[in-house]
Amino acid sequence: MDALSEPRHAIRADGPHPRLEYARVAPGAAQAMGGLETYVRACGLEPALLELVKVRASQMNGCGYCIDMHTKDARFGGESEQRLYALAAWRESPFFSERERAALAWTESVTQINVGTVPDEVYEQARRHFSEKELVDLTLALVAINGWNRLAIAFRVVPGTYQPRRH
Repeated sequence: MDALSEPRHAIRADGPHPRLEYARVAPGAAQAMGGLETYVRACGLEPALLELVKVRASQMNGCGYCIDMHTKDARFGGESEQRLYALAAWRESPFFSERERAALAWTESVTQINVGTVPDEVYEQARRHFSEKELVDLTLALVAINGWNRLAIAFRVVPGTYQPRRH
């Protein structure tokens, strides 16, 4: 069967293969990352907002595994397909609240920190919609997802196998 006749949802046997299982090799590191993730889940920010920023950061980083995971988690949590499809073009889309827009702008600036500092206008927009603690918590959510993205990309965690479960 050639690539054109394969079902679109098939995982190709000749596709990317994992380099190593980082959680098995360094369980303490995986546990530390898990601790940060546990904090973020319990911090009080809306779960739907957290999934949006996780998907957006993962899109920006090109992390197929994390995009697969967090779009599934978002859908499992009730997020619409329409909003997920529009997420990469959120600035041109009418589907996001002002709070979500502030979080997405913050996400992009923090994720692309290598480009420069987080602009004052992005910070000021975020502060209009988030308390100081919420903004720290949102930033920690971005620290976590950017870390997970880097682990998944570096060690080639293969997307497609994740299934949502209640956290």
